[in-house]
Amino acid sequence: MNRDWGKNGDLVGVKKEISANMSRRSLLLPILIAVFVMNAGAKTDSWLQVRTPHFVVLSNAGEKQALHVADQFERMRAVFHKRFPRAQVDAASPIIVIALKDKKDFQALEPEAYLAKGQLDLAGLFLRAPDKNYVLLRLDTESEDPYASVYHEYTHFVISRAEEWLPLWLNEGLAEFYQNTEIKGKEVGLGKPSGENILLLRQHQLLPLATLFAVDHNSPYYHEENKGSIFYAQSWALTHYLEIKDIQENTQRLTDYAKLVSNKVDPVAAATQAFGDLSVLEKNLEQYVSHQRFYYLKMPGSTQVDDSTFKVQPVSPTQADTIRADFLAYNQRFKDSRTLLDRLLQEDPKNVAALETMGFLAFREGKLDEAAKWYEQAVKLDSQSFLAHYYFAAIAMQRGQSADRAAQIESSLRIATRLNPSFAPAFDELAGFYGMQHKNFDEASMLNLTAVQLDPGNIGFRLNRANLMLEMERPTDAIAVLRNAMKLAAKPEETAAIQSRLQSIQQYQAERESQERESREATQLSQSSSQSSGREAPPLPDHVDDDRHGAQRTVNGTIKDVHCSYPATMKLKVEVGAKTLNLRAGNYYKVGYSALNFTPTDELNPCKNLEGMKAKVEYFEGLSGAEGQIVSIELSK
Repeated sequence: MNRDWGKNGDLVGVKKEISANMSRRSLLLPILIAVFVMNAGAKTDSWLQVRTPHFVVLSNAGEKQALHVADQFERMRAVFHKRFPRAQVDAASPIIVIALKDKKDFQALEPEAYLAKGQLDLAGLFLRAPDKNYVLLRLDTESEDPYASVYHEYTHFVISRAEEWLPLWLNEGLAEFYQNTEIKGKEVGLGKPSGENILLLRQHQLLPLATLFAVDHNSPYYHEENKGSIFYAQSWALTHYLEIKDIQENTQRLTDYAKLVSNKVDPVAAATQAFGDLSVLEKNLEQYVSHQRFYYLKMPGSTQVDDSTFKVQPVSPTQADTIRADFLAYNQRFKDSRTLLDRLLQEDPKNVAALETMGFLAFREGKLDEAAKWYEQAVKLDSQSFLAHYYFAAIAMQRGQSADRAAQIESSLRIATRLNPSFAPAFDELAGFYGMQHKNFDEASMLNLTAVQLDPGNIGFRLNRANLMLEMERPTDAIAVLRNAMKLAAKPEETAAIQSRLQSIQQYQAERESQERESREATQLSQSSSQSSGREAPPLPDHVDDDRHGAQRTVNGTIKDVHCSYPATMKLKVEVGAKTLNLRAGNYYKVGYSALNFTPTDELNPCKNLEGMKAKVEYFEGLSGAEGQIVSIELSK
């Protein structure tokens, strides 16, 4: 977080009167999945779309409301762009905002988990995935500021790249802090006090700070209504207290804390180091909540936007239904989504958007053959969706590829990168495709580098880059890539994956260096012997590399008869029912190993640990009856 409060505005004091009968607003809960939302039950509603330079607003609440929501989002974007000039305030494609007129319409589409009794009464969702960014808003909230949800959810988007390591209390505290933004004319008020949060905290005992700092997405303090409300309120109060104190004392305690936790320091230890004695901080926070006067930041500068660029158009019932089906698929309401999609495709079998959503639905359900069928239909209908081309290619690569299918995969991935040059996964997938084909290495390296630059925090891209460097016989570069990736890893499974791959490549490098020494010594010995005998030394055997000219296939079965030989050749069999496949790896260090539903307890030794394991093996068919060449092995239990 790059903050420079002192140079951007002045502190303003405000006395906050707290009413005992003040109604509490519905607290917001960001759900970190991508979803596109419309009203599932309102078939008679009139829908319209407002397109702005950075957002698309879909609403059933009328043109005036839709335009106002669009204006608020654009102005809030201007605030964040000015406030955090180095932050990523724009998505790869316009953020789609669904503004619903009432609670009934909202509940028809919100995640089913939050319809249960005792759950938080949601007023807004920010739902994200690598391919989409959507916001769902309810416009009939009983709040002093009905657009608080706009500011809250947009804050989550702006700090989304940090959310893997950012403690939940600070993530929500910042969103609560900025949701009380007031945009009027040429001035903006940031961090205005929340009367409802203050009232709630005065009526309840505060959580111990060690408890607050340890709350995560699985904690009842985050999900249950009463506890969740206290968590949100106290997260706001502590963030507000620390933000204002940093401004007043010209310090950066909150920034120091964020840096510590980003470097994997335990949140409680980081808080002690950055804030001092936590018992003292708890007392100071209790006193702060009891104050009658609170400060906020007054930021000068215009946030006016040119609404003449806004484009308003109606949305047909078919378009609305297609979007609703897409939402339901992303929101894991698979049955409801499929029912709606079936009707849409009966009415119009060439509904490309519906075909794409049907493909995504099948993909999420693990039905790759079915998903490939739907995406292929969409692609053949000249789909202009980068996602259709991307998912078609990605699924086809998982299923295996013949020569003609390989050409289709390459073409679709190139189209996806052209349709959306900001969509990182397409660049990474194309790089991986070339790596698996063992060709175009220089271009593959640039494609992967583009993906890393577009999404620096994606550990998978960096692991793929290390694999590519190894394919290019550059193990030293692969090790450097993985060491840099280790600094960015935020999850235990990411750290474990990097460590496993790093150990494997380091072992490969050591083996290769040993082989090179032995080869040099053998050559010298042979030359010396031949010179003394007057005969020419016989050539040393060349290293047998993989033959990757056959069709690419994937098979699920049980690994048997694993045999390794010098220098790093591995042969094995994969039993699939009554059928047995003979496969080999010219260099088993270059094979990509992974575990699907378990975490290996020790470093994987392919020569010892694969025997008897269930696995999905990706390979190239051997030519003229030769053994297939192994690309990757995914183990499962």
